[in-house]
Amino acid sequence: MTTAEPQPNPTHPEVEMRASPDGVLTYLVRRAPEALPPVTSRDLMAAWDAARTAAAKGTRSGDLDHGRGAARLFRFHRGDGSVTDLALADRDARCWAGAVDGTTGMHTAYGLSLCLRLLALVDLLAHAAWTHGMISLTSGGTVLDPALLRAAAYAPLTAEARFDEHSLRGDLATAPLSPSRKPSSRTTPAQTPPTESPV
Repeated sequence: MTTAEPQPNPTHPEVEMRASPDGVLTYLVRRAPEALPPVTSRDLMAAWDAARTAAAKGTRSGDLDHGRGAARLFRFHRGDGSVTDLALADRDARCWAGAVDGTTGMHTAYGLSLCLRLLALVDLLAHAAWTHGMISLTSGGTVLDPALLRAAAYAPLTAEARFDEHSLRGDLATAPLSPSRKPSSRTTPAQTPPTESPV
């Protein structure tokens, strides 16, 4: 007996969520990842803070599964009838997605876009060395450069729900420098103005 693949209900909103008996949440999305809308950098920063707070609670309690959230499956239905599946089984990804779901929610295209942009940003920071100069560690936590946040909030996602690293870096190169990235005008003979992080 063949089980039919889940299909979005044409009378329902763009994002339809279904829960399976084993707790897996499946999101049926009526657009492709690259067609999801941009978000505000303020909401992206709030999602970042909420996710880090949830992860930190688990670390402090010694319960690494704390707040990890449910496993999630996203099925994006394209206009040509093809589908793209994205599964979040990794514990950290589940935690970050759960934080977004508990704040903004993921029942809309905007909330889903916020979640996927957050995960794409985390992936970018982990693999692109040039972004390391755009992160500051303070007593209040990790601070992301505003220009990077703006780029991540507006740049289109790829078909795999990631960022095109070269395109996003190009956007940053043409964006006005934020205060944290502007070279200091006060120098001494023994000093040179700070430069951008090496490639």
